[in-house]
Amino acid sequence: MTLRLFDTATRSVRDFMPRVPGKVSMYVCGLTVQSPPHIGHLRSGVNNDVLRRWLIHHGLAVTYVRNITDIDDKVLAKAVEQDLPFWSIAYANEVRLEAAYRALNVAAPTYEPRATGHIPEMIELIQILIERGHAYAAEDGSGDVYFDVKTYPEYGALSGQRVDEMLPAGDAPDRSKRDPRDFALWKGVKPGEPENAYWPSPWGRGRPGWHIECSAMTWRYLGAEFDIHGGGLDISFPHHENEIAQSRSAGLPFARYWVHNAMLNLGGSKMAKSVGNVLDVEAIRKLGVRPIELRYYLSSAHYRSIIEYSEESLREAASGFQRIEGFLTRATEVVGDTEPSVLCAEFVEAMDDDLNTSAAFAAIHDVVREGNTALAAGETKTAAGALASVRAMLGVLGLDPLDPAWAQGDSAAGGLRSTVDALVALALQQRAAARERKDWAAADAVRDQLKQAGVLVEDTPHGPRWTIGSDT
Repeated sequence: MTLRLFDTATRSVRDFMPRVPGKVSMYVCGLTVQSPPHIGHLRSGVNNDVLRRWLIHHGLAVTYVRNITDIDDKVLAKAVEQDLPFWSIAYANEVRLEAAYRALNVAAPTYEPRATGHIPEMIELIQILIERGHAYAAEDGSGDVYFDVKTYPEYGALSGQRVDEMLPAGDAPDRSKRDPRDFALWKGVKPGEPENAYWPSPWGRGRPGWHIECSAMTWRYLGAEFDIHGGGLDISFPHHENEIAQSRSAGLPFARYWVHNAMLNLGGSKMAKSVGNVLDVEAIRKLGVRPIELRYYLSSAHYRSIIEYSEESLREAASGFQRIEGFLTRATEVVGDTEPSVLCAEFVEAMDDDLNTSAAFAAIHDVVREGNTALAAGETKTAAGALASVRAMLGVLGLDPLDPAWAQGDSAAGGLRSTVDALVALALQQRAAARERKDWAAADAVRDQLKQAGVLVEDTPHGPRWTIGSDT
């Protein structure tokens, strides 16, 4: 392997060596589905999809697990607020999440377990922790069970924090804990919570804490030790810190590499449901930006770099992708359909260097410029080579616009495509008729009206070609 990844646990870029030669086991924290997803959530999905695709490009068989947290304080709060069963809210938002992933061509995981489907594994893991002296049942009759953080000497190592300087865990009243920083493994039934949100356990009716869910599901699907644990940097503490503590205290070696993506900010703070500064895929579509352009925007920055969202930067990214797309269209018209081929050396070097997508896209744009120069000079062989290379590089990034996955994934736009095609074709017929009778003013008027509607017409040796977008 030539791939190097930044490991949060060691704070260094490390050579990636799979635990089992030829195979990679990968777990990414999914969403808590108390509300619909926003594009900040989707950044993690896109970034980890790129990592997965690059591992596959290296010839590795990837087992990719991404969970759904469908039982949680936030989900239950929404259930009470909306007077609906918690599973109804969770499932409706899970469906929206899957649709958003499909729209951005994020491949489905190998397994996508729900927390509610793994209660027995969680109870078993909690019992092991109690038997080993790392957890205890509260003595106040609440039915709560807590992890004793002081029994795990390395607590805080992932996030670089000292236990003595940590704030109390805010998941239960301090009165039932031995130490305010102890965190909940199991939560007994409380007044005011939905009556259907519980399971039987040795400590009474209740439900799991947030952190135990991922430890149990990684154990179930990937075994005691696995290669990569991914997720947003914002949950490295307390969530990932707690996963490590409880898993290793139970005798599970757990993750070998920690790969965290940075946040997408809006208005100077993390895009988050709790803050209310959120945008979803449909809001982006209403701006005239296609899902493929949104994926380009989310993946063009290095995964460990914060993205400061603005409509201007999004549109700039969309224009950048359209330049790539324009070359693909022109080259295909000249040389015909061309299958993806080799990746350029600069692209490979960038991707192997901790998934440096910023440098990888720079390499793509360099090849696009070479291809456009070749087209202008009539050098079809060189243009064909550039086309094949660009398609290969975009394919690795999940961004090849000629991939049928995009035609299938953008169903919202696809539903109107045939109508738009027919209307533009009619307008172009009128323009052609005007040109035929040398009525240049009428021909120009048709072209200008299409431009005002967002349809750009370019005359080529093969006839007029139209695209939706901006000429700036």
